[in-house]
Amino acid sequence: MASFPPDQFDEIPTDLARVGAHRAPPKRGLGWARFGWAVVATAVLVVAGLFALSLLNPAFKLDLPFAGSSQSAEPSTSATPTAEAVTDPTKVDPKLNLSISVLNGSKTDGQQDKAADAIKAAGWPDPGRATATTRTEKTTTVYYSSRDFEGIARGMVVLLGVGTIQLSDAFPGAPVTIVIGDDYKPAS
Repeated sequence: MASFPPDQFDEIPTDLARVGAHRAPPKRGLGWARFGWAVVATAVLVVAGLFALSLLNPAFKLDLPFAGSSQSAEPSTSATPTAEAVTDPTKVDPKLNLSISVLNGSKTDGQQDKAADAIKAAGWPDPGRATATTRTEKTTTVYYSSRDFEGIARGMVVLLGVGTIQLSDAFPGAPVTIVIGDDYKPAS
């Protein structure tokens, strides 16, 4: 092994009492500051995630009570008909992208299929069919989502021979939703 001649760096002063690395004592409250930053970062990530979810899924709504929203918890409704009944499906503007849903709210099973078959036979788009969440509806109601569909809703009442119309945002799945009640009697 090679041997090097001693130099000035080989001698260690005897008055030097240091051992290891020297750090200043931690500042008071540093742990709470780190915890605060973690809370803020978590909140920012959660808000960003909810915002991204609302952009990707239009059905996702975040109603915050402190946001000052003027919307009520109940769907807005109005029943002031002004449009003429549209009974000819060829007169509907194709830009409306019309879709129709029929929900059976009556006690009689299969009414949604009979009503939807009558609508399809009249030349309208084949409606979606399902059972309503409640089966205690006494009267048939045709809900429409905007004034553009009011004439079509009135035409559905004429076609089915029963019902009332109502402007509502309670059914976002289709612009025209028919909830069949016990008053509906299908044509033989």
